[in-house]
Amino acid sequence: MTSGRIYEQLILFSIPLLLGNFFQLMYNTIDSVVVGNFVGPTALAAVGASTPIINLMIAFFMGLATGAGVVVSRYYGARKSEDVHKSVHTFLAFSLLFGIVLSIVGVLMAPVFLHWMGTPEDTFAQANSYLVIYFVGNVFVTIYNAGTGILQAVGDAKTPLYILIATSILNIFLDLFFVINLQLGVAGAAWATIISEAISMCLVIYVLMHTEKEYKVHLNQLKMEGKYLKEIIKIGAPAGLQGMVVSISNVIVMAYINGFGSASVAGFSSANKFDNFLGLPVNSFALAITTFVGQNLGAQKYDRVKKGVHATLILSIVTVIILGGIVFVFADPCISFFSKDPEVITAGATCIKVMCPFYFALCLHQVWSGALRASGRSSVPMITSIMAFVVIRQIFLMTVLNLYNDIAIIGWGYSLTWMLAASFTAYYYFHSHWLQLEEKRNQL
Repeated sequence: MTSGRIYEQLILFSIPLLLGNFFQLMYNTIDSVVVGNFVGPTALAAVGASTPIINLMIAFFMGLATGAGVVVSRYYGARKSEDVHKSVHTFLAFSLLFGIVLSIVGVLMAPVFLHWMGTPEDTFAQANSYLVIYFVGNVFVTIYNAGTGILQAVGDAKTPLYILIATSILNIFLDLFFVINLQLGVAGAAWATIISEAISMCLVIYVLMHTEKEYKVHLNQLKMEGKYLKEIIKIGAPAGLQGMVVSISNVIVMAYINGFGSASVAGFSSANKFDNFLGLPVNSFALAITTFVGQNLGAQKYDRVKKGVHATLILSIVTVIILGGIVFVFADPCISFFSKDPEVITAGATCIKVMCPFYFALCLHQVWSGALRASGRSSVPMITSIMAFVVIRQIFLMTVLNLYNDIAIIGWGYSLTWMLAASFTAYYYFHSHWLQLEEKRNQL
C-alpha cells in the first residue's frame, strides 16, 4: 500500500474486508433468523440478550488485535522481516492463552451478567445456554481473529474472505440442521456457530503455516517475546479498553431495553443487526486506513497518508448514505425478516429510522480514529469514544428515559453521541499536528 493509486488500492483492499465483515456478522444474524422464525420471539430475544455480553467479553482482545495489526503493518511497510516474524508469533501465542482464560471466565460469569442486565425470566435460560456454549469455544474465536488480523495487516484481505464465505455457508446448514432437524433450539444455534468458528480457525492457521513470506507461522516457534508484546499492548490496550467500556455501556443499554419487555428486546436486537450491517463499511474502511497509514508511516510517505485519509472519508460516507437510505425507507420489511410479530417490527423499525441519518458522523469518527491508531495514538480514540459512547450516552438515556418512556430514545442515544464523538476526534485530528510530529520523530 506504499505505492500506486490510492482510491484503487483502498477500494480493492476494503471490498474483501467489507464482504468478510458481512459474513462474520452472518454468524449471529443467521442464528437470530433461524431461531426467530423456527423457535419464536422469546428465542430471538435470548440470542439478542446474549450479544452485548459476547461483545463485552471479546472487546478487549479485539482492541489488542488492532494493536497487533498496527505493529505488523509498520514492520511490514519498513521491510523488517525478522520483526514481522517475531511479532506474528508473539501475538498468536498470546491469543491462545487469552482465549483459554476468556472461555473459563465467560462460562462462569454468563448467568451473573444476565442477572445484572435484568434479562426477562422467559428468555433467561435460553440466553444462558447460548452464552455458555459460545464461551466453551471462545478460544477458536480469538485465534481465528488473530490470524485474520495478521493477514489483513500485510495487505491480504482476500484469504480471510474466502474462509468466511465457506464457513458462513456451513453455519447456515448447521443452524438449520441443529435447530429444525434436531430441535435443539437456541443451544443448536450456538453449537452451529462454534463449530463453524473452529473450522475457520483451522483454515486461517493452515494458510499462515503454508505461506513462504516473512509472516509464515511455525507452531514450534510460538512464544511471547516481551519487546513485541509490549508494543502490541501499548497500541492495542487503549483500543481494547475503549471497546470494553463501550461494550459495558451497551450492556447497560440492553438493561434499559429489557425494561420494555421481550418484544422490544427482540425488536431492538433485530434493528441492531441492521445497525451492524450499516456499520460494516464504516469498520471496513477504518481498518483499511489503519493498515494504509501504518504501512505508509513505516515507509515515511506522509503526504500519501493525508491523501489516503481524505479518500477513505469520501468512500465511507458515500457508502453509508446509500445503504442507510435504503434501510430507512424499508425499515419495516427489514425487521420483519427476523420476526412477523407486530410489536417486534414496530420497536425495531422505530430505532433504526432514528439512527440511519447519522451514520456519516460515525464514518468521520472511525476513519480519523483508525489513522490515529496507526500512528500509535490509540489513547485519543479511546478517550473520545468513552466520553461520547459511555459517559454522555448513559447520562442522556438515564435522564431522558425518565421523562419519555419511548424506545425511540435508545436510537437517539446512539445518533447524538456519534455526532459528539466525531466532533471530539475532529478537534484533535486537525489541531494536534500529529502527522507533522510523526515526521519530525522519524527524522531524529
